[in-house]
Amino acid sequence: MDEKLISKKKPAYPINEQLYNYLTEYNRNIKIPVFYDDLLRFVGGVEVYDKNGDDTLWIRVYYAEHERDEIDLSLKRMYMILHGDGSENSLPFLTVDAIDYCTFGNSKPFRVKVRNILNDNHTYLYVKKADASRVYGLELEHILSPNNINFLVYKDTLIEEHVLGIPGDQFLIENMKTVSVKGKKRLSKEFVKFNERCMIRLLGDMRSYNYVIVASYDFDQVEYRIRAMDFDQQSFEGNLKVYFPQFFKENYPFVKMVSENLQEESIEQYKREERSAIARRIKGSQDRINALLDCMCNDKISTPEKINQLKMDLNAYTKDKNFKHCNSMGDILKVAFDFVTRNYENVNIYIIH
Repeated sequence: MDEKLISKKKPAYPINEQLYNYLTEYNRNIKIPVFYDDLLRFVGGVEVYDKNGDDTLWIRVYYAEHERDEIDLSLKRMYMILHGDGSENSLPFLTVDAIDYCTFGNSKPFRVKVRNILNDNHTYLYVKKADASRVYGLELEHILSPNNINFLVYKDTLIEEHVLGIPGDQFLIENMKTVSVKGKKRLSKEFVKFNERCMIRLLGDMRSYNYVIVASYDFDQVEYRIRAMDFDQQSFEGNLKVYFPQFFKENYPFVKMVSENLQEESIEQYKREERSAIARRIKGSQDRINALLDCMCNDKISTPEKINQLKMDLNAYTKDKNFKHCNSMGDILKVAFDFVTRNYENVNIYIIH
């Protein structure tokens, strides 16, 4: 895929009052004890390397002694708000093992490793600057995908839970060679559905390092699921191809796997199945979807040029003239969701060449 299809850098869009009210209504807006800017007060850091000695682009940061205890306590409290009821009964059993900072990408997140000292289990949470695009992406993922996702917003800080799984690029290098023939067929089916799901809800830039592969073990087989973990490019770009994972060169091994393991009839069937599943989720959460789309319609999360390009691309792709009348990314998603719910039982599939 031509890299020029992706903007060099997407701007961060502030969360407006209407979206903030939506987040409050659905318990996403909760007062938290630490802000993104608080974590920027680190006094130094060391590079973090993976098991092969390669630079991970994360820096393990440390803080002045007089601030470390306060930051650790605030992060543990935030963990309990995200994953529990916010009570402090378990705080003595938690410890912050590491705080890592990533300068790669738009969000520049902090990754916090929290460990339970009683059983040595640990998990991660991420602290980022709040961006409306990312919040819309997270919320659409929670409502329309098979995966629930937990996050909190307070003022200009976004807290996200860790998405479990093996990053797609790492899976291709380290795990793909061990996948059985039957496993590749199941993984091919999942990639087709993931590809369709990203397009329908307009989640862009799903290159292999922006999603994870989750393996679930049944008694006689392994099932696979692909989960997005980066929502920065929700409804921003104008070129429709950006919303199809299949068009990124990083995903070519998965595309090749699909072509080798699935017949065209099966691919079309799985696309229809995914559209049907999304249509059911839209209908099952209609009030919440409508409220979220109303926020998007009144928000600026892209440029007029990109909005115009995308609505014309979708008009050509679906033959639905309603796209021509859209004036915002929220309008475009409204028409797209209406198209899916009206046609999910008998959807015409069009292929982009």
